[in-house]
Amino acid sequence: MTVSRTSEHQNIVAPLPPEPPDAPATPALPHSCAPAPAGDVAGTPAEGAAGTPAEGAAGPPAEGAPGGPAATAPRRRRVRLVGIDAARGLALIGMMSVHLIDPATSDNDVSLAWALSNGTASALFALLAGVGIAFSTGGRRPPTGRAWRAGALSLLTRAVIIGAIGLVLGYVVGVTDAAVILAYYGVLFALAIPFLRLSTRGLVVAAAAAALVMPLVSYAARSAIDPVGASNPTLTDLVTDPLGLMSRLTLTGVFPALVWISYLLAGMAVGRSLLSSRRVAGMIMLLGVALALASSLLSMLLLTVGGLGSRLRSDALQTMDFEVYQDTLTWGPSGTTPTNSPWWLVAMAPHSGSPLDLAFTIGVALAVLGACLLLGRGLQPLLLPLAAAGSMTLTLYGAHLLLVAAPFPGGVLTWVGQVVLVVAFAVVWNRHRLRGPLEELVWRATDAVRRKVLGGGEPRRTATGH
Repeated sequence: MTVSRTSEHQNIVAPLPPEPPDAPATPALPHSCAPAPAGDVAGTPAEGAAGTPAEGAAGPPAEGAPGGPAATAPRRRRVRLVGIDAARGLALIGMMSVHLIDPATSDNDVSLAWALSNGTASALFALLAGVGIAFSTGGRRPPTGRAWRAGALSLLTRAVIIGAIGLVLGYVVGVTDAAVILAYYGVLFALAIPFLRLSTRGLVVAAAAAALVMPLVSYAARSAIDPVGASNPTLTDLVTDPLGLMSRLTLTGVFPALVWISYLLAGMAVGRSLLSSRRVAGMIMLLGVALALASSLLSMLLLTVGGLGSRLRSDALQTMDFEVYQDTLTWGPSGTTPTNSPWWLVAMAPHSGSPLDLAFTIGVALAVLGACLLLGRGLQPLLLPLAAAGSMTLTLYGAHLLLVAAPFPGGVLTWVGQVVLVVAFAVVWNRHRLRGPLEELVWRATDAVRRKVLGGGEPRRTATGH
């Protein structure tokens, strides 16, 4: 049996009052005290010791910043949360494994790489994008007034640029090699704008509602329309079939934005929390574990004890043969549930976008993020190479896709080689530059928009010369 590898691709109003530092003060990376880039795929965050957003986040000039209320006041030290970058690095490596390592073993069983990463790596990546959006638009305090306008317009700018990069990569990367997520990210970032003003509690409610309701909306809508295209979207699609492109990016594609918004909202809720707190990090990890276990148990009970599994099978076999049905349950569809039975919505097929699949993958993402935040406190030096890669994921993701499109064989050795290559590049680059090449491009554009709205001056330079 041949399995397609298309289901994975696979972020202040005023400073908060000082709080007792709960995070180690040791800089995580050479640029750990620099302003938050706010321009990579996820909006790489940086926090102060008490969890305040880094300078450069969307919002009015902070105290001590040029043009701020107290330009001469001493600035609080900014400490980069290495655990967030490390988690993003793990997501990148997981995505690479899905693209390069065979999903099936010699016995046609699910390979370890596929079992660990299919659907979960991209979910972690998307959730961390939400964390970055929260950091770059107010941190723990949702933006208001001009700060909201600055955050909204800079986020829209980021959406356009990242979406355009994705549409360009669509010309180079075949969908059978990798499904490019960046165009979907562009739509996701735009959809996140109305939620920027929500509090942590509001974002949690919105994420839960989206995870429950949007798969139902998607199922109903897709039942009434024909799928549009199976290739990676390109700029040509934008010109020749804009409505079809939007349908693919929001409903029928591999990473449908209307369903995936739940990941972004969950990440934004996390980003509005005090992530430098050991207690908060532990709660995030435990919540993630509980959510993953509960969703798995609920799906099993509904399909077996509840008898919905037999109904699903009966409905599905009317329009697909048994092998396709089994493969869909085992390997997962390509981003959306089949529309031949509503009971797919209670199954947990990988990368299916059902409510329970969303709950499970959000839980896994929260558990990984919480664990990385905790490990980043005591094992920071060991995480630095991984965090270096995670701090420039837009550049490294694009480079990985170009390598995937090249005529090189896949396999474990190729995956290991690419991991070593991207991590080594990131470590060396971070010694000399603040941001990756593509991160710099996006940051300059979004920072210019932010300063225009807020009436700021020239962009601030950091110790690394940026």
